Amino acid sequence: MTLPCITAARRFDADAHRPFRIGAEQVGWIRASDVPLLARWPDVFETDGGHVTLASAFDTVDLRSAALGSVIGALAAEGRIPGWRDETYAIRNAFDAPPLAYIERAASRFFGTQTYAVHLNGVVEYADRAPQLWIARRSDTKATDPGMLDNVVAGGIGWGFGIEATIIKECWEEAGIPEHIAARAVAGRTAHVLQSLPEGTQAEQIFIYDLTLPADFAPRNQDGEVGEHQLARIDEVARWIEEGALTVDASLATLDCLLRRRWIDEDACAGIEALFAPPAFA
Repeated sequence: MTLPCITAARRFDADAHRPFRIGAEQVGWIRASDVPLLARWPDVFETDGGHVTLASAFDTVDLRSAALGSVIGALAAEGRIPGWRDETYAIRNAFDAPPLAYIERAASRFFGTQTYAVHLNGVVEYADRAPQLWIARRSDTKATDPGMLDNVVAGGIGWGFGIEATIIKECWEEAGIPEHIAARAVAGRTAHVLQSLPEGTQAEQIFIYDLTLPADFAPRNQDGEVGEHQLARIDEVARWIEEGALTVDASLATLDCLLRRRWIDEDACAGIEALFAPPAFA
């Protein structure tokens, strides 16, 4: 049986989308049904030929960012781009590539641009019993996946932040984990998601980390984005993944941890290896 998170992570129909390009480089996927919205700005987008291309007149990062920003603001005002974050994301197909433009985080899924995130598995190991994992429940007010189960720490990487800096920042904000503990996080693998969502396309690269937490430590949310934390047995977490109670991203990050530590059988995760290779244009 293929787990629902593995199927969902690549549930994407390219025929229902149009490539979004800056110059000759594809940088995103726009739903075909959304292309007419962009045709209202013929000075900003070229929408002929089966793809959407930012006009060549915008030939610097600043010009591209300004042009996209005006369109994004108008679409958000019309409710076409929900969940405004006041966070800046860079359009770039590789994490270490120079940005082609900057956009509001909420717009990344409308344009289907590549985004980056960290997910951290909070592991508690004991001398006399089986290990457990700290699991968070997302706040009911979150713009995406409200109320669903999640990793103890998970967050998007905004422009200007590196992976380690994001881990330290998110560890404190989401779980009250101090920097001297957060700095001990150990890298796992990197998962790649390309899935269609109500707000557009999630094309995301997820940097997965494990962090061993002291047995006497209890996470405490600081920013209101987490409803609660619970310490769970491995079999409980595996069941939540099977039931789809964890977000897709958190399920993949947790499965990577469980597989690397040989806490579950590889046969239970048919197809997951494909998710550690980039899809599409990424």
